[in-house]
Amino acid sequence: MALKTKDMILIALFAALTAVGAFIKIPTPIVPFTLQYLFCAYSGILLGARRGFYSQLLYLSIGLMGFPIFTNGGGIMYIFQPTFGYIVGFLLCSYIIGKLTERLTNITVTGLFSSIVAGMLALYFCGIAHLYLIMNFYLGKAMTVKAAIITGTFPFILTDLLYSLLIAVTAAAIVPLLKKLGLVGDLSS
Repeated sequence: MALKTKDMILIALFAALTAVGAFIKIPTPIVPFTLQYLFCAYSGILLGARRGFYSQLLYLSIGLMGFPIFTNGGGIMYIFQPTFGYIVGFLLCSYIIGKLTERLTNITVTGLFSSIVAGMLALYFCGIAHLYLIMNFYLGKAMTVKAAIITGTFPFILTDLLYSLLIAVTAAAIVPLLKKLGLVGDLSS
């Protein structure tokens, strides 16, 4: 099915929001705190699996083309940054959240929270795997799998779980209203 103009606008909007989320950051030694995950999760919930995926793909593509919309810049060489796996993980995260949300018969906080956490776990998997590979095989800095998990997860997991709860609570209130207004609906197409 072809994308409608409204779909393209929403996809572009969430790509832009994810880019803005990259600039709202608290620096840490390797992986900074940002608001990208927040917008990535909302894209899956509000746009659905396919459109949410496209929004994150657009964000990724624009950054790889050289526009400095990632946390530390942009360009094709950004794939060698230790944090690039998280950006790739946004695609999977948004898709999983969207797909699981589409399957919900009732929009509830617990149902949304479960969907969001599943997407978050996929995001962490991609980020940690890339972090481990880049540190060991590109930067030549020995890092064990355990160290990659600790570095890429533990400083952020509590914050991301709080974000997930916030997203679930707000989406449970917003999505039914948006459906009534005809702004969200037929997410599976």
